[in-house]
Amino acid sequence: MEGTNKKDVVLLDFWASSFGMRLRIALGLKRIPYEGKEENLFDKSPLLLEMNSVHKKIPVLIHNGKPICESLIILEYIDEVWHDEYPLLPSDPYGRSQARFWAHYIDNKIYSTGRRVWSGKGEDQEEAKKELIEIFKTLEGELGDKTYFGGEDNLGFVDVALVPFTSWFYAYETCANFSIEAECPKLVAWAKRCMHIESVSNSLPNPHKIYAYVLELKHKFGLA
Repeated sequence: MEGTNKKDVVLLDFWASSFGMRLRIALGLKRIPYEGKEENLFDKSPLLLEMNSVHKKIPVLIHNGKPICESLIILEYIDEVWHDEYPLLPSDPYGRSQARFWAHYIDNKIYSTGRRVWSGKGEDQEEAKKELIEIFKTLEGELGDKTYFGGEDNLGFVDVALVPFTSWFYAYETCANFSIEAECPKLVAWAKRCMHIESVSNSLPNPHKIYAYVLELKHKFGLA
């Protein structure tokens, strides 16, 4: 993107974070050069603590020295600032409201339920697994017969918000012994289509690497 220097845009991130992956995808779609800084979540950098002094969490986008926090807020910021290249939100107010609704649904449901799936045991894990499948079926219903949530041709706001979680599917399935594809074939087919887009495939880690990270977390927190 002309006029944007790599040093002007910095992303404080962590490789396995679905929330950070969103922003990597968006920056890639819009061809925005940026500097990525990998954070250690158990030993946070002074820069992260300064730039997100309230929550002290990644991701944080630093644009011209000013921090923007919370991934969906950052995603909208990226879309507004670099709106000419690959717009993510619809142009009409109703369309934007619906995209925001589903993005917030994703945020409110998947991370916490998914964590219970990979970290839980017994009845709680089974309950979480059922809840996660219902969440995915609800999203599958919203997708319908469209190629992407954003329409037929391009990824939209909801696609970018959701697709990072697909890199965790293998970990969910392996930890809880079930198949997302068997339950939600349309959603998995959508995920595979998204992976044909370069900015998505470049931004999402290998699912087996995510699973290895989950095993590390389970060991660290005594959940194994």
